[in-house]
Amino acid sequence: MQDFHLHLVSDSTGETVTLLARACLVQFDDIQVREHLWPLVRTVDQVLEVMERIREQPGFVMCTLVDEKNRQALEEGCRLHQIPCIPVLDPVVAALGAYLNAKSHPRPGRQHAMDAEYFARIEAMQFALSHDDGQMTHDLANADVVLLGVSRTSKTPTCIYLANRGIKAANIPFVPGCPLPDELFDEDAPVVVGLTNDPKRLIEIRRQRLRFLDQDPDTDYVDEQAVKEEVASARRLFSQNEWPVINVSRRSIEETAATILQLLARRSGEDDTP
Repeated sequence: MQDFHLHLVSDSTGETVTLLARACLVQFDDIQVREHLWPLVRTVDQVLEVMERIREQPGFVMCTLVDEKNRQALEEGCRLHQIPCIPVLDPVVAALGAYLNAKSHPRPGRQHAMDAEYFARIEAMQFALSHDDGQMTHDLANADVVLLGVSRTSKTPTCIYLANRGIKAANIPFVPGCPLPDELFDEDAPVVVGLTNDPKRLIEIRRQRLRFLDQDPDTDYVDEQAVKEEVASARRLFSQNEWPVINVSRRSIEETAATILQLLARRSGEDDTP
């Protein structure tokens, strides 16, 4: 197992460089990463302070510093100590500038500006929280999407992820024998997406949940036959209403959300068709 230090330097929150670094790291096997995040680095003095810490634990450096002076100070410090340093935004910004025949105007944290999009995300987050687990079903018409599924199919975290993309997402649990809100079947109902899971995987997740809550593990909640019937009933409902279905058994929350975003984009394209 190869062990190394990875320094992530950003003039903003560090979210961009962290996500990019992790997307690259998963391409390698048998590595152990000691990640160091240095956010909100916006002056040369701060760069020099970070450089001292990097020198103490040398490794690979990735940065998203849009200010040229700060970026040059970091790159020069890394050169002096023979430490590799990659300004990850530079190639893309340069290529975009050449393609658009336009000059960029660097401004740290610009992607986190409190603009209309920012407040739309906040509103979507509030919507997701207030419409979690079948709450406030009277105004589902205001949702962009409603996630419907049996217990432990990642409905809530998927809604939160979608909210971070500005999507108003509500979720409703499917419980055999319990009626669903009439709003789901209205002509102007939002997009309804069914989430399902492999029964065996579902039982495993539910058992872990019961152990975490220190509850009795011998219930219908984890009974194999009961769970199979529950999943089958949900699938029949989805099929009867022609609702799209996503099997989350081998999907991350991000992958499930990406599929839902594709469904919404497709629906939007259909609505725009004359």
